[in-house]
Amino acid sequence: MSITEQINQFLSAAKFGVVGASSNRQKFGNRVLRCYVQNGKQAVPVNPNETEIEGLACVKSVDELPPEVKSISMITPPTVTEKLVPLAIAHGIENIWMQPGSESPAAVSLCQEKGVNVIADGSCLLVVMGYHDH
Repeated sequence: MSITEQINQFLSAAKFGVVGASSNRQKFGNRVLRCYVQNGKQAVPVNPNETEIEGLACVKSVDELPPEVKSISMITPPTVTEKLVPLAIAHGIENIWMQPGSESPAAVSLCQEKGVNVIADGSCLLVVMGYHDH
């Protein structure tokens, strides 16, 4: 698949998980969450320390995401990405977009090995979807 096809497949999900969502509006974990909302997409923030971000109920971990979430954005340090990707795959996540800076070669390899659509080439959801800060 081309990167465009991979992105289209990722964006075709009914609902999206935002792993590393943040209540700090300056952080990418918050901007990615708001980007989904701005584009009319349903998103579920994942953060073990928050109950709600931007008015959306949080789940503590990727394995608590609702079953209709098939695509997740990772805005986590590479070491955290490595720990969470196996949980996400076991939970039935089919598409994983590692935002720039969260990529882990081990996690990318695991996705490829398990047939998960992984985007980790430096593509940024905020650029692809056209995020506007307001």
